[in-house]
Amino acid sequence: MTPPRRNPATAALSGIASGVQAYGVWAGYRQLFVRFAGEAETATMYTPETMIRHVERALERSRPHSISLAGRDPLVGVNFLLATFQQKAPPLPVMLDADVARPEAVPELAFALSMVQVTIDFGAPSASSDRALEMLAAAAQAKLEHALVLPLREGIADQVVLRLIEQARTVSVGTKIVVHPLPGEEKRGLDRRYASLLEQAASVHPDVRLTLPVPSPIGVR
Repeated sequence: MTPPRRNPATAALSGIASGVQAYGVWAGYRQLFVRFAGEAETATMYTPETMIRHVERALERSRPHSISLAGRDPLVGVNFLLATFQQKAPPLPVMLDADVARPEAVPELAFALSMVQVTIDFGAPSASSDRALEMLAAAAQAKLEHALVLPLREGIADQVVLRLIEQARTVSVGTKIVVHPLPGEEKRGLDRRYASLLEQAASVHPDVRLTLPVPSPIGVR
């Protein structure tokens, strides 16, 4: 049987630029964002050579903490990333920051990664949570640092959040979990709900933190 043909090593990127990470375990760090374009975004086709040149030029101007592979689904470009990092090893720690989980791609790319961060989209079908947990398991098996980000939304009960934390711990005791309050809560002031939620979460898993995301225009993702 003829093996399936892999996609060519090019990717549609909306840009490569420095910024401050808004969400998750490395929030507040300055990163070089490699943003994979969504359907509605203006995109430029990059080859591995083009990406390497852009990264090198960006690092000539300043040296951020790390590189963020960002956009809604950066692993859609796994062949491009493999070709790029096989040609030139990343000069900084690399974070894979994904909303859409593709756990089968993590082992292939593990040689180039330092952190795998998975965000639960509470607006998506519940199956996305299962895939996110599989992504954490794949990162743990590859001996990569890994984190689960839970940005709260209206209507999400604390028990749902606690259940996800419990499941993440079951998958990997090394999971770092970040809970972000509801949007706008930083302006109104956080209520006691969050203290109670964090207390309950700490009884389930020791590495759970509650942090405010870095607001735009400073914070990006």
